[in-house]
Amino acid sequence: MSAHLQPTGSAYFIAKETEVAETHTLSVLVDNEPGVLARVIGLFSGRGYNIESLTVSETEHEAHLSRITIVTRGTPHVLDQIKNQLERLVPVHRVVDLTVRAGTLGHDRPVERELALVKVHGSGDHRVEALRLADAFRASVIDANIDHFVFEITGKPSKIEQFIAIMKPLGLIEVCRTGIAAMNRGPQGM
Repeated sequence: MSAHLQPTGSAYFIAKETEVAETHTLSVLVDNEPGVLARVIGLFSGRGYNIESLTVSETEHEAHLSRITIVTRGTPHVLDQIKNQLERLVPVHRVVDLTVRAGTLGHDRPVERELALVKVHGSGDHRVEALRLADAFRASVIDANIDHFVFEITGKPSKIEQFIAIMKPLGLIEVCRTGIAAMNRGPQGM
């Protein structure tokens, strides 16, 4: 190991130096029961893996199954380790690397969307400009009064980031994001 790379307890240091970190979206089908999410998150934190986005919701009510969508970053070796370790957890029924699956289906990425609520000051010239830009981004006004707006915007994470960036100089107050929901294109399921 080179002198500038010292182990930190993170799994990222077990990868070969030639491997490049990639961002992947994982979909994990689990039993909808208390403690499952804590076990999945514990796997990440206990091994030094980072979660960039996390969403979870019951998706199959009669079967009591929830779908966890995790966006994480790592080398191919680390991503394989994450997937293999998730598959060994007892309440996990299935783990799909949506990024890899999208590639095998001939797509760059899976379909990914996020929802954000964005609160912005809304007075004077900034009020008109905020409304104009929100319209251009197809953001909806879901709350407004004489001094602020709350916009709802849905789209790719890059669209959300861009909208937040242009609202900053207009008086961005607060942002709340759902995290990424994702699935692959095509007729087959997870």
